[in-house]
Amino acid sequence: MTTYTENVTVRESIFHKLAPHIELIAALFSGVLILAGWFLDRNGAETISVLVYLSAFVIGGYAKAKEGIEATIQEKELNVEMLMILAAAGSAAIGYWTEGAILIFIFALSGALETYTMNKSQREISALMDIQPDTALFIRDGIEETVHVSELTRGDVIIVKPGERVPADGTISKGHTTIDEAAITGESIPVSKKTGADVFAGTVNMTGSVYIDVTKKSDETLFQKIIDLVQSAQSEKSPSQQFIERFEGTYVKVVLAVVALMMFLPYFLLSWSWTETFYRAMVLLVVASPCALVASVMPATLSAISNGARNGILFKGGAHLENLSHVKAIAFDKTGTLTLGKPEVTDVVIRDGLNRAELLQAVASIESRSNHPLAHAVVRYIQQEQLSFAPPDHLEDVAGWGVQGVIGEKEWKIGKAAFVGEEGAATFANGISLQFAEEGKTTIYAADSEGIAAVIALKDIIREETKQALKILQEEGIFTIMLTGDSQKTADAIASETALNSYIAECLPEQKVDHIKDLLEKYGTVAMVGDGINDAPALATASVGIAMGEGSDVALETADIVLMKNDLPKIAEAIKLSRKMQRIVKQNIIFSISVIALLIISNFFQALDLPFGVLGHEGSTILVILNGLRLLKSA
Repeated sequence: MTTYTENVTVRESIFHKLAPHIELIAALFSGVLILAGWFLDRNGAETISVLVYLSAFVIGGYAKAKEGIEATIQEKELNVEMLMILAAAGSAAIGYWTEGAILIFIFALSGALETYTMNKSQREISALMDIQPDTALFIRDGIEETVHVSELTRGDVIIVKPGERVPADGTISKGHTTIDEAAITGESIPVSKKTGADVFAGTVNMTGSVYIDVTKKSDETLFQKIIDLVQSAQSEKSPSQQFIERFEGTYVKVVLAVVALMMFLPYFLLSWSWTETFYRAMVLLVVASPCALVASVMPATLSAISNGARNGILFKGGAHLENLSHVKAIAFDKTGTLTLGKPEVTDVVIRDGLNRAELLQAVASIESRSNHPLAHAVVRYIQQEQLSFAPPDHLEDVAGWGVQGVIGEKEWKIGKAAFVGEEGAATFANGISLQFAEEGKTTIYAADSEGIAAVIALKDIIREETKQALKILQEEGIFTIMLTGDSQKTADAIASETALNSYIAECLPEQKVDHIKDLLEKYGTVAMVGDGINDAPALATASVGIAMGEGSDVALETADIVLMKNDLPKIAEAIKLSRKMQRIVKQNIIFSISVIALLIISNFFQALDLPFGVLGHEGSTILVILNGLRLLKSA
């Protein structure tokens, strides 16, 4: 039997889920009431229909009216929200309840969708905060104590165990390990760290326990800077938004001033009657309302968004579609964007006289017991060769260097050059490791008692569609540049293979933001394509942020556009769709303004009665909506 507490909990849960959508629900419900009022009016129930229309006015217009009144009081300036309310009231005052209610419905629906999108776009900050650890294992007088990260100060010593995230920026004072710095640099391959090496909050300690001397407070860490950069970039308004806000107050003042004049001057100057004067003023208020202008943008925008979603492109708002049509340069992250985001074996060079299958089996046997991403890549490669292998008789993981093990009576070492012998590694196979380095590949070595037995090269493989995508964009006259945290050699190899126009290597997140700002100054409108947490500030700073669908939650939430299938050529499709939308919006705006101007002039010369004014006003609205719906078809 359901208890009272359970019923309350269920109701609270339902309310919590509906709360973010309450404005949209109210707008849609007002639309239902408008249909009901129209039906009642058509069937002779005029009094009841008026009450239903009044309900539609209150329910649909409450949020926008409240917003308009509060903004007017706060900014001491009238706005479009107030004009729409007055236009609807004026329409009702002369007996046209349906038209007034429709004005409220269209404006309320656009505001509800805007509010819903804005609320959704703020979630990336909470996603970032979830990644940063709240507590740290603090060492005080040799005793471990768990404290909140905000209590840490410079000089404190903390311990970070394998699998834990580093809670603060600092320097390793004892121990060595491997750190996954993808959250900061975007580099897919973990970095070996030893005493004296710098570590950053939010990165993952993978292998060994380390003691860290804290060098920055929690509000000064590099990871916190990422959060601050995202917040700062999102708070900046686009040029279009600033123009709309400037235009809004002027438009409302002009319309209301003209309506006020129309209520008096024709009586004195043109010998109109008071009834005719008031009638013409109300017609003006109705036909001058920006209903058609609003419809010029929203249906086209929603149609383009639907078209994009159907083709694997998720747009988060019309402003981003507008900005995309003006893009002159696109910056790409490397790892997970231009590349697959995980290392794969590209070359295996074996010492003369060794059996390839036996050597690979020995390597797989030892590497299968390591949790390092490079080891996983090697094992995957050997498994694809359909070679079976048994576990080693003995294994030791030498953190930061490699692994060593015994198979049968033979001892093996697998790891970096310094672990197996730098001199032998450098000269092995006529110094082929140098060639691999120039190609941007990472190398690991296998050694036995006789020396280097093999060198294995790995690389983050470029996506098959990357070259095609870049070529299409360059044909459209768009400058392409790669921003990556990788080394100069790796970046040069990737750029050469993909035919990028330019690249910048060894970029930390705040440096990527600086480079994006430089591109903005040079090209005006710039897009950024990325997939990692480290890309979030640059995605937020760019005119348009584009995230890969398989990227981090933070990148997906921060971005303005998401490629749901990680299909880079879709960027060019999105740009073409954006440009088509811009053409249609311009057509709609010019048409709607022309119709409004014609209606206003006709009303002034007493050649326009209210029914024809409503017909022209609503007819133009319907036409621009239909024109916008053409974007539902593929570009």
